[in-house]
Amino acid sequence: MPEVIFTGPAGRLEGRFHPSKQRGAPIAVILHPHPQFGGTMNNQIVYNLYYAFAERGFSVLRFNFRGVGRSQGNFDHGQGELSDAAAALDWAQSINPEARACWIAGVSFGSWIGMQLLMRRPEIEGFISIAPPANRFDYSFLAPCPSSGLFVHGDQDRVAPLKEVMALIEKLKTQKGILIEHAVIPGANHFFENCVDPLIAEIGVYLDKRLDNPTKRPTPARALKGPTPSA
Repeated sequence: MPEVIFTGPAGRLEGRFHPSKQRGAPIAVILHPHPQFGGTMNNQIVYNLYYAFAERGFSVLRFNFRGVGRSQGNFDHGQGELSDAAAALDWAQSINPEARACWIAGVSFGSWIGMQLLMRRPEIEGFISIAPPANRFDYSFLAPCPSSGLFVHGDQDRVAPLKEVMALIEKLKTQKGILIEHAVIPGANHFFENCVDPLIAEIGVYLDKRLDNPTKRPTPARALKGPTPSA
C-alpha cells in the first residue's frame, strides 16, 4: 500500500495507491466523505472499498482532498474538490496508461463529487455511490447519467433519508442505455456503523457481476487501527 504524493490544483495531494500486477488493469479512484465533518481517505468505508477493488485486480487510488491530512489547500465547497478528483484520476492514468477501464467510487460527499466527475470524464464506465446526500446537494447535473452503476444506502439513514435518494434513483432508472442498480442495507445509518461487512459484501457482488468474476465468498471488512473518522 504505497504512500503517494501527486500534484493537485491547490498544491500536493497525499494518497495511497495499490498498483495491480496485471498490465492494462482497470483503475478505480475512491473519494472520501465531507472534509469538514472528519472525512478522510482513512474512513473505514473508503479503506474497505480500496481493498474490494484491489482484490479484483484494479489499480486503486484513495487520497485526501485539499486541506485534509497532508494535502495542501483549503476546503472549497465542492468545486475545488472536484478538481482534486480530476487530478487524482489524471495521476492514476499517467501511472497506468494502458488501463482498459476506469471506475469511480465515493462515500457521502465523495459520492456527489464522484458523480460530477463521471459527467466530465467519458472514460469512466462504472460507479459506486454510497449514501449520496441527495437532500443536501444538487444532483440535477445527472441529465443524463452516462454510465451504469450502483447506489447503496442504509434504511436508517437520518442524514440523507432514503426517500430523497429513491427519488433520484427512480429518475435515473428511466434513462435508456444504462443500468442503475440500488441496494438497501437493513439497519444501516449514514455511517454504516456495525454494517460495513454487509455493505462491502453487497458491493463485492455487484463488482463481480460487472466484471464477470466467478462467485466468491464475501471478504470480511478490514478494521483500521486507531480512531476512524466516518463523516
